[in-house]
Amino acid sequence: MKHRLFLFDLDDTLLDFKASERRSFARTMQELGLRDGMDGLFVQYQAINLELWRRFETGAVSKDFLKVERFRKTFVENGIDLDPQAASDLYLESLAETVVLIDGAERLCETLAEIGEVGIITNGVEHIQNRRIASSGLRDHLSFVSTSEACGFAKPDSRFFDYTARMARSFAKGETIIVGDRLDADILGANRFGIESCWFNPERLANESQAIPTCEVGSLHDILPSLRALALA
Repeated sequence: MKHRLFLFDLDDTLLDFKASERRSFARTMQELGLRDGMDGLFVQYQAINLELWRRFETGAVSKDFLKVERFRKTFVENGIDLDPQAASDLYLESLAETVVLIDGAERLCETLAEIGEVGIITNGVEHIQNRRIASSGLRDHLSFVSTSEACGFAKPDSRFFDYTARMARSFAKGETIIVGDRLDADILGANRFGIESCWFNPERLANESQAIPTCEVGSLHDILPSLRALALA
């Protein structure tokens, strides 16, 4: 295998963030005394959250603003009189306790750590992501965790990947690959930085973006065969 550095996105690549997000949102609302209409409210929250993350990745808003604004806007649009700061604090704490691994994640990281170096690249909140990784059981297989919060720049900014490369024990572009579910963050970031990428696409979505993955898989179990095939190409 030609790759020696394996950079993994965390949410919806190794960890099932959608499952954790739903559980954490429901728990947060219940602790704040809100129990009715959760499904519809969660769908609205997701849309608001996604738009804010996109704005964060372009540098339009800060992460501290995003963390509270997603709840403030959700509450305002639904006429709910709750404290968005309290909701944000409860939600982030809950995220660290509602970790769900995607099938095959631990075994894959364990195997790749025996071949080379495994690192995490994430735009998530640093202390929460570190707690989630600790809860997941993946920590022993990881060399480092690179976060946009510590770096000051977010994926797909090349400065984030410069920062990440300096965290690795050994770095060579030709021996590095990014695995992630986001075309606009992970795969585009790899394209701009000049390294190979594997698009984790379990829903078999069409690629209508300008990002070009080196390979594509629908399951984490397909990654090792795909990496071996790249080494023979």
